[in-house]
Amino acid sequence: MLAGVFEKVGTLTLQDREDPKITKPNEVKIKVLATSICGTDVHILSDPPGHPANTGVTLGHEFMGEVIDVGTDVKNVKIGDNVIVDPTTTCGECFFCQIGKPNMCENSSTIGIFKDGGWASFAVVPAKNVYKISKDVLPEIAVLAEPLSCVINGSEKIDVQPGDSVVILGAGPMGQLFTQVVKAVGAGKVICSDLSKYRLDISKKSGATRIVNPNNEDIHQVVKEETGVGADIVIDCVGVLANQCIELVRKGGKVLLVGMNEHKNQEISQYYITRNEITIMGTYIQNFNFPKVISILEANLLNLKELITHKITLDQIHSGIDIMKKGEAIKVIVYPN
Repeated sequence: MLAGVFEKVGTLTLQDREDPKITKPNEVKIKVLATSICGTDVHILSDPPGHPANTGVTLGHEFMGEVIDVGTDVKNVKIGDNVIVDPTTTCGECFFCQIGKPNMCENSSTIGIFKDGGWASFAVVPAKNVYKISKDVLPEIAVLAEPLSCVINGSEKIDVQPGDSVVILGAGPMGQLFTQVVKAVGAGKVICSDLSKYRLDISKKSGATRIVNPNNEDIHQVVKEETGVGADIVIDCVGVLANQCIELVRKGGKVLLVGMNEHKNQEISQYYITRNEITIMGTYIQNFNFPKVISILEANLLNLKELITHKITLDQIHSGIDIMKKGEAIKVIVYPN
C-alpha cells in the first residue's frame, strides 16, 4: 500500500509498504476511507519541527474507515462497521487515568504521530480506540470527529449560555469548529478575529456575527462596541494571545486557551486577572467526548461541509501540505489511492 511516511526532519515521503496485520487479540484492521491534514502535521514537517513525532511512522491522526478484520477479543465493533478513530492511546493505570482524566495520561501516545496512522490504505489500531458511526455520515464529515472531540471538551469547560457573547481568536479549523459549536448552543454574538480574509469569510458561514482583521480594525474597540463591557467568553485558538484574551473578556468572564506554542514565553497580567475575577482554563485533546461527537455528526447539527475546502488523493499529499502551510485551506480531506 502507499503510505505517507515521516522520513526525517522536514521530509515526508510516499512509500510502498506492506499492509499492516493484526498481531494482538484486541486490535482491529481498518480500510481507511478518509483522512485529513491537521495543523499538527504541518508543524511536524516543519524544519525545525514545531511538534515531536517518530521518524519512520505513517502520519495521519485524523482518520476513519471500515473495519475489515478484528482480533479474537474484540466485541465493540464488527467487520463491515464504519468507525472513527481516537488517536490517543492511554495506559489506564496511571493516576490521571484512574481519576477519569485519560487526556492527562502519563504514558499516552498518539496514532499517526508516534505510531502508524491513517495516511495509508489500511491501519491497525486498538479496538478501544474506535467508535462505530452510521454509514449515513459521509467519510469526509466523519473524519472531523477527532478535532470536533477536542472542541467539545473545551466547550464543556466554558459552558456557553444562550445569549452569551464569545470572541474567538484564530479562524483556522479549530476556530471554525468552536464558532459553529458555540453558535449551536445559543451564543448571541460571536466575534471572530484572524489576519486571513479567506478564513474570516468562512467564519461568516460558520456563524460569526462579526469578523475582525486586526490589520484593519482595533479588536478591542470592536469588542467594546459589540458588548459594552467586554465578552463573556474569549477563546484563543492561536496559542500566543493569552494577554489579549484577558484584555477582551469582561469582569468575571472566562478565557479558554486552546492553541499551543511551547516556544512562546510571555508575561501574564496576574493583577488584572485577580482584580477582575477572570477565570482562565486550558483544554487539551478530548476526554470521553467521542460518543457525544458521534451523536452530533449523526444528527447533522453542524455545517461541517463548509469547512472542507479541498479534497485530494494520497499521492497528492505534498500539494495538500503546501496549501495548509500557505493558510489557503481549512480542512484538506485525503482519500487513499
